[in-house]
Formats: sequence, structure tokens, C-alpha cells
Amino acid sequence: MNLLKFIAKRVLIFIPQLFAVLLVTFLLIRLIPGSPAEAMAGSFATDEVVAAIEEKMGLDKSLTTQFVMYVEDLFHGDMGTSWYTSNPVTKDIAQRFPATLELITYSLLLAVIIGVFFGLATSFRPNSIGARLGKGYSLLAGAMPEFWIALLLIFAFYVTWDIAPAPLGRISLSISPPKTITGMYTIDALLTGNMRAFKSAASQLVLPVVTLGLCYSGPIMKMTRTIMSDVVNANYVWYARACGLPTKKVNRYVIRNGLTPVVTFIGVQYGYLFGAATLIEQIFGWGGIGQYAVSAVTNKDYAAIQGFMLVAALFCMIIYLVVDIIYYIIDPRSRA
Repeated sequence: MNLLKFIAKRVLIFIPQLFAVLLVTFLLIRLIPGSPAEAMAGSFATDEVVAAIEEKMGLDKSLTTQFVMYVEDLFHGDMGTSWYTSNPVTKDIAQRFPATLELITYSLLLAVIIGVFFGLATSFRPNSIGARLGKGYSLLAGAMPEFWIALLLIFAFYVTWDIAPAPLGRISLSISPPKTITGMYTIDALLTGNMRAFKSAASQLVLPVVTLGLCYSGPIMKMTRTIMSDVVNANYVWYARACGLPTKKVNRYVIRNGLTPVVTFIGVQYGYLFGAATLIEQIFGWGGIGQYAVSAVTNKDYAAIQGFMLVAALFCMIIYLVVDIIYYIIDPRSRA
């Protein structure tokens, strides 16, 4: 019951946060030079044609009226219609969101495995070979941009050695996607037993996942090393060792006490990856929600931009809620 109350309090905070995101997004995108009506009408359209399109889209009304209408539509589950794709924004996002979620989830798992492993190694054995390699790697990972690593991996594994598949989407063009259940090809292929589609989808994931995993494991490694090093050298840890407690037991205490800041940082990285994967999606032709957002901004597609920002805000809020729940479980102090 205490956990349910804790979750309910966090969920209630979502309401003013979402409203603020909606309001700020609504106002900021209308500061973009030009309007969707001008983009739809074309370069040679007359003012009368542009005005007619604005009237049809409701852009001739006051900002207050437009915002009220937008919020009312949201309460009915309507995010509007993208003028660029001619589809409901809800439909576009539902089709593209699983692609981005699949990419960033696998990337984060790889980054956590690499970052936490080397971070713990550099904390518990700071003079070991693994610790020295980890420090050098963390410096390189933070210095190299992800698009550069992606291009290097494509050149090496696709162009030169012909090991990886062509960076042209989520699955080979000669293979049909699996039946849609979650929208994530690898999961859907396993659920439907389509191993041919699974192998193709997994092979397409390798290079973009390795790119993001290598780039974002560096910050996780640095955070883990910094936090764990402070805990390892804390007075209570030295006291536990002086009392003769086994090393494995002391290390468990160290990991549990140093875990909460690392969990927070991993959650922040997950939310950050949602937007940061946009460039990687462009390079690999991934067709995720990041590409959709870039196209929306380029074409002044107000409904699509607002829909993307709403989904991004909800995604981050859910991630932070999960982080708070993990805090609640592993750290009794957070229950006070």
C-alpha cells in the first residue's frame, strides 16, 4: 500500500508537468518563421490561398483559442493530423515509436553492461590492467561523436569487410517484417517464431546499437567509477573491513549504497537517448520517431511536432517514475 501511495503521488505530479510541456511546445513552435499553410500552398501560392488554408487549419484564430482546441482534442485521444504525411499523428507515432524504443533499449543495455563492468573494475581494483583500459576507454568514448563512429563502423564492417548488412532500415528488403505485436521486430519475430526475420532484424541492429552503446557507456563508466570510489573509501567501509567482515559481503554493501546515483544516471541516459538517437536513425535509415520529428520540424508540421514532444515528455516521466520505484525498493531512506 505504501508503494501504491508513492506511485500515486508521482503520477499526480505528471499533470502539471505535461500541461507545462504542452503549453511551452505550443508557443515555441509558433515562433518558427513561416507557417504550415505556406509550406502546404507552395512558393508560388497567393495570399488568398494561404489565408484559406490557415482558416481550414484553424491557424487564423487566436493562440488561446488554438491551444484550448488542441487540449480538447487531446482529451479525446486526437493529436491532430500531419499535413506532411496526411495521417493522424497518433497513427504515425504508433508506427515509429517501437523502432526507436527497440534501438535505444538494446543500446542502453550494452552501454550499462560495458559502463558498469569497467566502472566497478576501476573502483575495486584501481591499479589493475582492466581499470587502466577502462579509464582510457572512457576518455575516448567521451571524445568521439556517435555519427563519426557510425560511419567508421559502416565503412569497416559493410564497405570493406562486407560482414554487416547494408544500413538501409530495420530489416532486409528481401524479407517481410514479422507480424506486428509490439512493433519491435526482434521481439515480434521471436513471439511468432519467425527466425528468418529475427536474424535479419538482429543483424540490422548490430551497428547502430554498438555505435550508441560505445558512445554512452563512457559517461556511465565515469559515474560508476566516481560514486563507487567514494563509497569504497568511506569510513563505514573501512570500519567493516577492520571488523573482519568478508570482502564479498563488504563489496555487496558498497554496491548497494552506491547503486542509487548510478540508477538515476542510467535513467537520465535512457531519456536522453530517445532524442539523441535521431542522428543515428538518419544514418542507418531506421525510420524511428526521431526521423519523424526532424521531418516535422523541417516541414513546419505543428501537429507532428506537438505529438512528438508529448510522447517524449511522457516517455521521460515514465522512466523517472520507474527510477523512483527502484529507489523506493533498494533504498529504505527514500520511504520516509
